[in-house]
Amino acid sequence: MADDTIASVIPLHHAPLKKREKKAAGRIKTNRPRKRKAKVAASEEAEYPSSASLLPSEFLIPPEFLPANDVAAEPPVAPPAAMSHPSEAVTRSRAQLAPVLLSIAALALAIVGITINGWFARSLGSSDVAGWLFLAVGVAADLVALVMPSCAAGLWQSGQRATALVGWTVWVMTFVFAVTAGIGFASTNISDVTIARASRVTPAIANAQAALNDAMAARDRECKSGVGKFCREREAAVVERRQMLDSAAASVGQTADAQSDAAIKLVTWVSRGMLRPTLDDFAMLRLVLLALLPQIGGILLLIGRHSALRSHR
Repeated sequence: MADDTIASVIPLHHAPLKKREKKAAGRIKTNRPRKRKAKVAASEEAEYPSSASLLPSEFLIPPEFLPANDVAAEPPVAPPAAMSHPSEAVTRSRAQLAPVLLSIAALALAIVGITINGWFARSLGSSDVAGWLFLAVGVAADLVALVMPSCAAGLWQSGQRATALVGWTVWVMTFVFAVTAGIGFASTNISDVTIARASRVTPAIANAQAALNDAMAARDRECKSGVGKFCREREAAVVERRQMLDSAAASVGQTADAQSDAAIKLVTWVSRGMLRPTLDDFAMLRLVLLALLPQIGGILLLIGRHSALRSHR
């Protein structure tokens, strides 16, 4: 009975052992891919180390200061940039446009100044060779007057004060030369135009000239036989007709410079008669402005450059 019982019990305990072995074998098989993945990750880490491993130990964050759920703290997300107001954008665009327009105006004035100086300098030459040499001097001087202010200001800002002072001295010399050339150009052309306008024949001048011719013919007929009472009357008539002709010519000469005449009337009207400038006053003012304006291109370029730098900042 004992043997039968033992024989019947032993087979009952072998079946669970086989099941356990199968389960263990299954666990070993399922754990193999994990081990392979761990080996691959370790090899990749060895080949391409992370940025944290490259840092020295003193630059690493201690674990106690890290968040509880994360290995490393995520970088803070920057807040979205505030949208600029439309008025600020318009103001910024205007601030950037102003230096560009100022530079364009400076270049335009510089081109006019170079042309004026070259033309007037060439007109001073007694021959073609001398004229071309004077032209080269005028153009070079105007170019120096255009570029020198910006260069001198840059040298002054960089600390080269002596060189900057030399540059400003050279600019003053070229500026004075350019202004004198502009005065010569403006005075020559204005006087030629004024004379041409003043010498034109108007109906008043034509009538005064005809009256003078008649008076001179009557005087010649009367004074042919000798000087007497009627001859003296005809001579006085000739003098009177000549004065009328001069007055008509003077009125035409005054209207030849209509700008100065209108400016005088305007200033007199605005000042209630307290200021009464003459034609020569306005002629001098106009001459100075016409000579100076084409020569300030260098100053305008300097201002435009500083404005552009300030707007970019």
